[in-house]
Amino acid sequence: MDLNTSGDALAREPETVDLAVIGAGPAGMTAALYGARSGLTTLLFERLSPGGQCATTEHLENYPGYSDSTSGFDLAMKMHAQASAFGVRTVTEEVTSVDLSVTPNLIATPFGSYRARTVIVATGATPAQLGLPHEDELRGRGVSYCATCDGNFFRGRDVAVIGGGDTAVADVIYLARICRKVYLVHRRDKLRATAIYHERLRQLDNVELCWDSVAEELVVEDGRVAGVRLRNVKTDEGRVLDVAAVFIAVGMRPNTAFLAGDLELDQSGYVIADEMGRTAMPNVFAAGDVRVKELRQVVTAVADGANAATAAADYLDWRK
Repeated sequence: MDLNTSGDALAREPETVDLAVIGAGPAGMTAALYGARSGLTTLLFERLSPGGQCATTEHLENYPGYSDSTSGFDLAMKMHAQASAFGVRTVTEEVTSVDLSVTPNLIATPFGSYRARTVIVATGATPAQLGLPHEDELRGRGVSYCATCDGNFFRGRDVAVIGGGDTAVADVIYLARICRKVYLVHRRDKLRATAIYHERLRQLDNVELCWDSVAEELVVEDGRVAGVRLRNVKTDEGRVLDVAAVFIAVGMRPNTAFLAGDLELDQSGYVIADEMGRTAMPNVFAAGDVRVKELRQVVTAVADGANAATAAADYLDWRK
């Protein structure tokens, strides 16, 4: 794998390309692939290695075309190799700021600057963590931040969901279909989820609500989650749930700080864009988890990337 850095950028005038894709998760890599195949000179920016959250997924079962599960890392490497084969150049530098008020747009990294006629923002979102001991090392081994991604691995077993908003309750409803029992752990005595979710919860006989409770420790056996220790915030009483997995749904943080207000965001910080990824700025597009959308999965990220790159190519054709 050849990741092309551009450390000499400070010594020259900013390079101008047709398309700059910021973020090399599935959305960004697909956007770069589609851009390059459309004949656009394309740069793909990624501060670490390609893949984003996908690369940290141990088993990926719900991506079409894989009858046997594959690792997210392997899929990400194949995506990157395919994009590179079509001429995408990867810049392994973090984008620290963008100036969308100038034409072409100016993209800055710690090592230099670049200009692009169109930009696709595909920087994704980061799950909020609980900060428990061993939480990171148990990710993929019983700790998950995506019930629809990983729930099937725990079919017929007992699991816990931590959270109290719409995402947490939607996760409980999904898991209740395939798991023996689902505990919903919430630090308050009332859910933040919208009313329609409350009614659906009442109809599930394999769900137990753990009110006024917080997770304090993950129980580990043989390198995997074997339970979670709770504490009641009102009584200070402890309890251990014997579960095979803990699904953490306490929020997501879209990676949009570097935009510094240049794009329209919703109240949670996600980029407002239509189904083709078009934002309020005609030459700027958004794809993947960073965009306002309902379902955040690898397959929807890939679709977003294809749509955004197609819209970017159409924009440049129209400008000719």
